[in-house]
Amino acid sequence: TRPQEQTLRRNIKTSKRKKANYKKSWLTECVIDPATIGLLLTGASKAFNYLKQGVALGKDISEMSSQVSTFMQNTSDIENLEKRSKNPTMIQSIFNSGNVEKVALDSFMAKKKLQKQRQELKTMIMMQFGQSGWNELLQTEGRIRKERAEFVHKRQEQRDKIINYTAIFFLVCTIIGFIVFLAYLYKMKN
Repeated sequence: TRPQEQTLRRNIKTSKRKKANYKKSWLTECVIDPATIGLLLTGASKAFNYLKQGVALGKDISEMSSQVSTFMQNTSDIENLEKRSKNPTMIQSIFNSGNVEKVALDSFMAKKKLQKQRQELKTMIMMQFGQSGWNELLQTEGRIRKERAEFVHKRQEQRDKIINYTAIFFLVCTIIGFIVFLAYLYKMKN
């Protein structure tokens, strides 16, 4: 089991490095895109698989808290993307309507897969810490989700609003410019 433990440690270290880069590039600049859901689902599944491997090797779940955190964050982000896909910005609904529907479907399928993994995670945690450990994790997860909703998800909603207002502004300016141009042509003709 020594080589398996070394492989698990190496995978966890690599995962942490990738997680730091992933946070910078995707989670802070999250776009409604099917690829984003795929990346989030892959990240959550990898974290879950590391947890399963660790438990199989006799590791304590508390030693793998970053993997639990990654699983929970990615689950939260997928749920947020599903919510955002139900209320897309004006630009997204005009130019990427098929993409938004694909995101809704992909996020639904990802949620179903994550629900199964979450049930297995619950079983693993309850085996080590009992019902009180699971309840404590749920409280912690609720607090983390609330904080993420306040910071990351609210920022994304604000970005969506800015995109909408900017699109409306340019549309109105274009219409007004066209009307002024027509008036100018009419005046030049007469």
